[in-house]
Amino acid sequence: MGHWLQRNIVEPGKLPLLLALTAFVLTFLLTRLVTRLIRAGKGPFGNVKAGGLHIHHVVPGIVLTVIGGFGAVASGSHGAGACASAICFGIGTGLVLDEFALILHLDDVYWSEEGRKSVEVVVLTAALVGLVLLGYSPLGVNDLSDDEVTGRGVALSTVAVNFLLSLVALSKGKARTAIFGAVVPTVALIGAIRLARPASPWARRFYTRRPRALARAERRAERHDRRWSRLRRGLEELLGGKPDPSSR
Repeated sequence: MGHWLQRNIVEPGKLPLLLALTAFVLTFLLTRLVTRLIRAGKGPFGNVKAGGLHIHHVVPGIVLTVIGGFGAVASGSHGAGACASAICFGIGTGLVLDEFALILHLDDVYWSEEGRKSVEVVVLTAALVGLVLLGYSPLGVNDLSDDEVTGRGVALSTVAVNFLLSLVALSKGKARTAIFGAVVPTVALIGAIRLARPASPWARRFYTRRPRALARAERRAERHDRRWSRLRRGLEELLGGKPDPSSR
């Protein structure tokens, strides 16, 4: 089965990545299903406790991530060992990132507004890994021809330019654009050219004496947030559940 997938579904050497991504997404979805059932008081599931201590699933997630990561390094990118390690790593990463907000805030914010960060990070991670699986390489190296790859100068220049464009997009308050731009250079270019977010470091540095540019940035940010925030919120609640009303 593994050889058939390797020949017909994914590029050579990318089967472990496909398995890791699949395990990651399924683990997150199943974990959210179980936690929502626990929250609703349905089903046979319950919180794991040891001596009165609530054991969050980030704990076994870290263990599985460590095992899978070291197993992948030891086994290489081929064979049953690599596939098993990839699945282990994907499951562990899914458990860890499902509680990313808890790690970030060092508090149990799973069902609060702050807990939405976990869903956002999971979606972002899955999208980026999916792009790599489709053949994109970080910082635009995939855009180089075979002849260009042989020249280190061209490769390094391409990486440097794409990295700088991503940094500009990040300084303009467009973190998601900067992250995706590191994988898809066109996205970074668009983010670097367009107006900055009004509260971003770029706007504070360059728009202070340009009231028209600041006003345009504020109008554009308001339109963007009004258009996409409801859709993003709906997707987050569909995947991760609604936060507690008291936390809003």
